[in-house]
Amino acid sequence: MTSAAVPGLDVSRPHPARMYDYYLGGKDNFAADRSAADEILRRYPETRVIARQNRAFMRRATAAMAASGVRQFLDLGSGLPTADNLHQVAQRVARGSTVVYVDNDPIVLNHGRALLAGDRSTSVITADLREPDEIWKLAEHTGLLDPARPIGLLMVAVLHFVPGDLAGLMRSHLDRLAPGSHLALAHGTADGLDADRTRQADSTYQKTSSGLYLRGAREIEALFDGTRLLEPGVVPTWDWRPGPAEPDPAPTGPSAFPGVLAGVGLVP
Repeated sequence: MTSAAVPGLDVSRPHPARMYDYYLGGKDNFAADRSAADEILRRYPETRVIARQNRAFMRRATAAMAASGVRQFLDLGSGLPTADNLHQVAQRVARGSTVVYVDNDPIVLNHGRALLAGDRSTSVITADLREPDEIWKLAEHTGLLDPARPIGLLMVAVLHFVPGDLAGLMRSHLDRLAPGSHLALAHGTADGLDADRTRQADSTYQKTSSGLYLRGAREIEALFDGTRLLEPGVVPTWDWRPGPAEPDPAPTGPSAFPGVLAGVGLVP
């Protein structure tokens, strides 16, 4: 992959979006990303399975939201385009659905624009989810989101890269959602992982542009405050309404990488 013509791109430091792309078998990553990802994979070989399970949750959650009547989606921390993207899932369930992808990695914008050239129902913007005012201003400027109507807001495997108390940030985003909107969220948890292994994962991600901030189940459930959780609640990604043809079995064993908990909440 080349870094040519991508303004603001630092290829010397690993980025979680490009590491995630590598876990999924993608090609949109650089040597620093692969080196950091390989370090994680040596310690936690289940990471590729967990990444695929996380992606499968996104698809199921998107399909469920579209089936419930949601026709516009905002994906924060979308990552690099890969097979069966969110807009493809949403439009397969409900033709005419609109999607705005948001990520702080400039290469996501570069690849997204190339992939979506000519697609008037989907847009990609570069912004940081920690800046809600900027995100929502840019998202509305695309003309693809009407804040007066229900929106499917996705934060899938992104908030564990944000430090500190997330309550204020979540409220800033959720307060903008019309009744009938949904929040789909997945977050890495340290529950069941010993302190040494937590520090090992953290030490690798500290080399990236963000760091890693795993949280407990109660902290993750609190991120849904202000919504009504849909069944089956906040559960491991592979347990959220699994279909008959899931990509992988749930990882098992004492060396399993920290799990990802996920859920979908309805804005009343």
